[in-house]
Amino acid sequence: MDNVKTKKTIKDYLPTRRRLIQLYAALLHNANLKGYLSGQIFTGNTKYLCAPGLNCYSCPGAVGACPLGALQNALASSGNRAPAYVLGILMLWGLILGRTICGYLCPFGLVQELLHKIPSPKIKKSGLTRALTWVKYVILAVFAVAIPLWYVRQHIPMPGFCKYICPAGTFGGAIGLLANPANEQSLSMLNILFTRKFVIMAAVFALCVFLYRPFCRFLCPLGAIYGMFARVNVVGVKVEQSKCTGCGLCVGSCKMDVRRVGDHECIHCAECVDVCPTGAIALRAGKRPLREKKKDKAPGAGRYVAWALALAVLLGALVYFNGPDSPGGAAPAASQTVPEDDTPVGPEVGQRGPDFTAPLYGGGRFSLADTRGKVTVINFWATWCTPCVNELPHFEKLYQTYPEDVAVIAVHSDLVTDDVDAYLANFDYTIPFALDEEGVVAAYGGSTMLPQTIVLDRNGIVTYNKVGSVTYEVLESLVTPLLEE
Repeated sequence: MDNVKTKKTIKDYLPTRRRLIQLYAALLHNANLKGYLSGQIFTGNTKYLCAPGLNCYSCPGAVGACPLGALQNALASSGNRAPAYVLGILMLWGLILGRTICGYLCPFGLVQELLHKIPSPKIKKSGLTRALTWVKYVILAVFAVAIPLWYVRQHIPMPGFCKYICPAGTFGGAIGLLANPANEQSLSMLNILFTRKFVIMAAVFALCVFLYRPFCRFLCPLGAIYGMFARVNVVGVKVEQSKCTGCGLCVGSCKMDVRRVGDHECIHCAECVDVCPTGAIALRAGKRPLREKKKDKAPGAGRYVAWALALAVLLGALVYFNGPDSPGGAAPAASQTVPEDDTPVGPEVGQRGPDFTAPLYGGGRFSLADTRGKVTVINFWATWCTPCVNELPHFEKLYQTYPEDVAVIAVHSDLVTDDVDAYLANFDYTIPFALDEEGVVAAYGGSTMLPQTIVLDRNGIVTYNKVGSVTYEVLESLVTPLLEE
């Protein structure tokens, strides 16, 4: 009789309530659907907000900031200001939800679970997997904290985890952007670093097929942070000790490496609720039960109201981010026109560079028209872009070498605002720095990829316009032939 299989009903094939919440959260994290069509990153005001789950800022659909990426960037800027905002947001998410975020709201957690659905032999948890769970705390300490702080002394932004490891960034950000033909020119920026990260991503995805949520269990620094709030988070799986018999079925059936229900490895998926023979376990928000052991009763009206409100929020977000008047940078700037033949927007080599004016940091304005008669070099950069800040000295050297014949302007991208004045105060740069307030980057065909360099001859004709890092030798080789004309 034990081998008799129960016939499955339609209900058995429908997604669970938790799966629906995961899908809902993934779509809400990436509500900027038109970003996938345009190949552009959303740059609206909601990008100042830290979303709860691991979702790359550079993903074309992302409408919020990744809390882990924001933490690293804040630490990288800690020489200018304390990262109070990001730390406060992480504490808020941790105190309210903790690793419930991992189980319900993290888009990359959903990706791992869907991959684990692929039929294959499964690796069960063991003493080894339990020991490996401490690796994510090492990664948090070294890559997410120590490396950004180490480079602060050199005034170089270095989000170690994002740059060297994060498979969510490789999948959602890099591949999400590079898969769009609009970013074809950015393929030339790929190097061994991308290859290594791609291999890490592929290895994580392959391991997901055989092992339940391996990235979440062994590598994720964000999960490590949220796990620190396991004893105090308001929403999570709780045990009523008076009903608990200590049978251990909850821990034994859990796919995560928990030692007890609700500890720092628990993602509060609440699957243990139905396993508990005494009904001692429930998913609660404070004292209010959100999920208890299944009972034969119809769902209350409150649940329908909650789902209706959630659906209204999602529909509102989709309209807000994808409507004709939606904010952000997914759509072309107003000053741009998109050719019907899908040729790149912006001046190509041999065309005249469009004139522009831009406000300068420290006061005044820069006008491109005033540089006629000189060779002009335009650099698009950002304080949070490591290759950008590494190459700024090359532009300064060029400016100092040819002060009478070469004009240089460094335009800071408005993709993310930063305290640029405070950053520049650490250096003695003499080149002018401007803010892209009026679509300068868009006018020159700029994408969300930085850095970008444009060279104009004495008559304002574009002789070079590419995304990617340059050396001083490259800059000089581009400029000196124009000076001889």
